[in-house]
Amino acid sequence: MPDGTLRNSVAIVGVGESDIGKVPGMTGLGLNAQAAMRALEETGLKPSDIDGLLTAYSFTEPYFMLGSVMCEYLGIKPRFNASVIVGGGSPAVMLKHAAEAIAMGQAETVLICAGENRATGTSRDEAVAALLAVGHPYYEQPYGFSIPAFYAMIAQRYMHKYGLSREDLAHVPAVTRANALLHPNAHMKKPITPEDVLASKPIADPLHMLDCCLISDAGGAMIVTSPERAKDLKGQPIYLHGIGEHHTHEHLMCAPSLTEFGAKESSRIAYDMAGLGPQDMDFAELYDCFSIVPVLEFEELGLGKEGEGIAHWTSGAANVGGALPINTHGGMLSHAHAGAAGGLFGIVEAVRQLRGGLGARQVEGAEVGIVHNEGGILSSHCTLILGREPR
Repeated sequence: MPDGTLRNSVAIVGVGESDIGKVPGMTGLGLNAQAAMRALEETGLKPSDIDGLLTAYSFTEPYFMLGSVMCEYLGIKPRFNASVIVGGGSPAVMLKHAAEAIAMGQAETVLICAGENRATGTSRDEAVAALLAVGHPYYEQPYGFSIPAFYAMIAQRYMHKYGLSREDLAHVPAVTRANALLHPNAHMKKPITPEDVLASKPIADPLHMLDCCLISDAGGAMIVTSPERAKDLKGQPIYLHGIGEHHTHEHLMCAPSLTEFGAKESSRIAYDMAGLGPQDMDFAELYDCFSIVPVLEFEELGLGKEGEGIAHWTSGAANVGGALPINTHGGMLSHAHAGAAGGLFGIVEAVRQLRGGLGARQVEGAEVGIVHNEGGILSSHCTLILGREPR
């Protein structure tokens, strides 16, 4: 099926997020179910109306076939089901799979969910062990690399290549936190400054604690169906205009570059499918596991010039109310991060922005938005463009 046929092939008709932060007594399955039921409530559908389910992975649940377990937990028996593991890129990739399944008649209404109880379901030692369980087993792991260390290496290379200062990079978490303070369900509630970022605990040079994503209990969900089916539901549909993915490597030692990754190609596919360009975007929800990542993505998505992306944050243009708001919900740095739910919350926020009515958090006149998920160490990329009206 040519990718172009996916334009307007599906609509997101319901989104939901669980309680977020530290939620003792809630399992990862429970958080997913809470988000799913909230998404269903927006549509007027019942669990039995779902005939497709996609979920991702979990570090806190001991299940191999997580998708089947999630169906069992929700009491549904779909004809389309899978667990998709593309790291943080999983939610956007799941949306692409759902769109293809619906377009081909394999399913009519698909629930996509992800999340974990990472804050209360793992110990400190388990969390550190998870951060170390990355990298090539023969050529990277023996040297003690962790996820923060890999991203720190990328930040160091970018700073050397383009002259980015540590002080300028500290604006990314500060701006993101300011946006999160406008979201009633964000994990973080306290404002921070760039100076606070620089004064926080060093993790992997040049990254400090506040440059790193949260560890949250959280689950997110969205319900996807055909535009025709959407007309019969009570939730305001938001349309998929374009989506593209691109994968360049698994291990960072095999990456083609430390400053250029796959977002340029995934976004080109999405823009071409939508018949739109970077200049048409009203806001962006970018994967931000570490402060350097949205800067790289901003440039690769064509939203700013190569090597000059940080000015978007230092000038205030990334704030709600700025020229192109970035991560209006607070992103993974301040809203929530719980496995694949981190990227899913960017899609949830995009849907809500396009529906409108978010008060102080609302991007005025939002008609089209771009969302980018990435997985691994900037390994797998998926870009999607959503709109209020079909094109």
